[in-house]
Amino acid sequence: MHKKLKFETWSDNSFLRRADNMRVNRRTDDLIASQILGICENGAGKTKIIYQANLNSTTTKYYLKNLMKNGLITEISFGSRIIYKTTFKGSELKDKHMRLQRELADLHKILCDVAE
Repeated sequence: MHKKLKFETWSDNSFLRRADNMRVNRRTDDLIASQILGICENGAGKTKIIYQANLNSTTTKYYLKNLMKNGLITEISFGSRIIYKTTFKGSELKDKHMRLQRELADLHKILCDVAE
């Protein structure tokens, strides 16, 4: 159980509220991986992945390494350029993840309607 901290100044409280809001809006690892798999379906360089997934270079390297390790994307060299492409296994996983997310959203809507 977390104990609420009390701050005396207004600015400290506003910082705490902003920190709480940031935690709520963070993407999960599975969502980020699914987004990367979608970006790489037709092949993508690291810069494209960074910008479209809204990640930094270090985080992108971490996800690419793990996706390659699990056989979900492959690394293709074109001279000095490296392209990442989603494998069949990665494409299947992305599709299953998207279906699961839709089903969870539908269930959430049903539960919210029941609660009202």
